[in-house]
Amino acid sequence: MVFDEVKQIVIDVLSLPPATGAALDEHSALLGSIPELDSMAVVQLIGALEEQFGFAVDDDEISAETFATLGSLAAFVKHKMTA
Repeated sequence: MVFDEVKQIVIDVLSLPPATGAALDEHSALLGSIPELDSMAVVQLIGALEEQFGFAVDDDEISAETFATLGSLAAFVKHKMTA
């Protein structure tokens, strides 16, 4: 399932503690709520998603809304996979 893969990538890239990672769901806020998710981590996260799912993300596709919640990030990945 795409959501579970995206969740695991977020956990791995951000090196989140197991309890924090386990608590993440589709409504979990990301940008501004997880200290580990800074601008460099966003770049690393995009790279990991591109590698895992086989798509490319253009700079103009990246927005705060994409990284608002884990669910919005998973929806973005699903959209990129069908585009």
